[in-house]
Amino acid sequence: MLIEAPQLSAMPGIRHAFFTREGGVSDGLYASLNGGLGSSDEPANVAENRLRMAERLGIAPDALVSLHQVHSPDAVVVERPWPRDERPRADGMVAKTPGLALGITTADCGPILFADPEAGVIGAAHAGWRGAVSGVLEATLAAMEGLGARRSQTVAVLGPMIRQEAYEVGPELVAQFREADPGNKRFFRPAARDGHSLFDLPGYIRSRLVGVGEVADLGLCTYADESRFFSYRRATHRGESDYGRLIAAIALTP
Repeated sequence: MLIEAPQLSAMPGIRHAFFTREGGVSDGLYASLNGGLGSSDEPANVAENRLRMAERLGIAPDALVSLHQVHSPDAVVVERPWPRDERPRADGMVAKTPGLALGITTADCGPILFADPEAGVIGAAHAGWRGAVSGVLEATLAAMEGLGARRSQTVAVLGPMIRQEAYEVGPELVAQFREADPGNKRFFRPAARDGHSLFDLPGYIRSRLVGVGEVADLGLCTYADESRFFSYRRATHRGESDYGRLIAAIALTP
């Protein structure tokens, strides 16, 4: 049902989980632990799945907070839960309030969980290529620093996401990255299809986490491991109408 990172599990006062697709009540395309509020799954099933996640994190049912994610560079400070229809449009969030879990939704993009246990500050970011290149990771770290965290003592963990072997992109994306920084060419290697490349999303994410005390990567691929992970790209390749969403969450214990 969940995967934990040793770097975060060792921290007192912090709970976290990279939830897999296992252990829920949804069926069909969403089988079984779909946490996506924006999916077309039955709302009652999503609510039950998220309740199970909250229980595993040891928090109140309404304290698993999610955003309306839009592949932006924006990060917000969370002080209390908000109603589903009032979710901020952002892709990073931070908190220092015990009992709140910051829950990022993904299905190939990168979920990154942050913690500075000494300052008692946590963060979570949703980083696809758009969010990563536009600065969502830096914005999340800056928001943590605004709450008293220190970047040099912060730990960041990269969760399950699409890996380079499965992430084929066209020449226009390569050109966009190389225009932003010629050094970005190191994150691409040729694909079998002429003119296309394979993009190293986790490698690029790590390159943006400058000054972070420790960066860890679970090394898990959402596309390749269908039994444990939902994948937007896998669903698209199959012509499926929708896909489930994974939740990565971190909380300060009450």
